[in-house]
Amino acid sequence: MSMKMIPPFLGPKGSGKVISKVKRTKNFKSGGPTFNRLTVVWVTNNGVPFNTTGFFARLFRGDNVVAVASFDRFGVVRFNQIQTLTSVSYTIRLYNSNGVLFRTAFIPAGVQTFAVIG
Repeated sequence: MSMKMIPPFLGPKGSGKVISKVKRTKNFKSGGPTFNRLTVVWVTNNGVPFNTTGFFARLFRGDNVVAVASFDRFGVVRFNQIQTLTSVSYTIRLYNSNGVLFRTAFIPAGVQTFAVIG
């Protein structure tokens, strides 16, 4: 026994006039930073975050320590004292829990997040 199939819906039939207009939302705010504090992510060469339990970072401006913060276990450190977009450049130094220096990187002005690769 055969069944009669319903044909597919190919859209509304008409003369190409506008059926309805889409209204824009007015609540969307663009142009501002996504992160309000400086955030640094430490990742491998292929983008996978390191397990940085016990690691910490020091942020320098010249020879002066500006901020110190600890990494979480997902490779992220957040400097609560530093607002974004940054207005000056910084040097970041990454240490393990024993105080051994692992990496040093330069963070330019005008950023809200920074990735240390390797």
